[in-house]
Amino acid sequence: MTFIGFTRQDFETFHIEGLDPRMKAIQERIQPKFKSIGQALCDDLSLLAGSELHVHIAKHARRKTNAPKDTWMAFCHNKRGYKQHPHFQIGLFDDRLFLWFALIYELPNKQSIAQKFIDHADDMKDLIPSDYVLSFDHMKKDAVPAAELDQTRLAHELIRFRDVKKAELLVGRHIRFDDPLLLDGPELLRKAVETFETLMPLYKLSTVS
Repeated sequence: MTFIGFTRQDFETFHIEGLDPRMKAIQERIQPKFKSIGQALCDDLSLLAGSELHVHIAKHARRKTNAPKDTWMAFCHNKRGYKQHPHFQIGLFDDRLFLWFALIYELPNKQSIAQKFIDHADDMKDLIPSDYVLSFDHMKKDAVPAAELDQTRLAHELIRFRDVKKAELLVGRHIRFDDPLLLDGPELLRKAVETFETLMPLYKLSTVS
């Protein structure tokens, strides 16, 4: 299946009431597109990363009552899972698509990775384009524009990421649900590769021993 982009209906999935009906729509509308994205991008991202990456599509298997407010896919070097490792995400809330380099709270070596970022905070600030955004909780839509994040605030957030167990760090782009780009599959794939290539130095810094 060739990836043709995301439509308004895909985002409206998250307005469907009830866990089972919403999950059915996620499985039928969105997950096949994630599979197509994985097939299209995995080799290119593996080449950029310098090691094989594997595709993971969120199953939301732990949910028993509350319907998911978002869904995503991940690219990670670990074949069995991604949450305990640095990874890249493509996903949807009801009003935006996100492209993330993601370090979430389940990382077992979160403190040591955070310290690397603290030690390279100046380089990190220079690397992140001003039109990117940063999030510190993958469960929330909220994100801080990189242009508003000065060196002091960045240092504060990196220290918090190191010292607070539940703190996370996600860097990337948000694209509004009504952006025409989302309807252009090939162009959206190009934008995703461009974004992850820009963020690849952060991925490599977080994975080097």
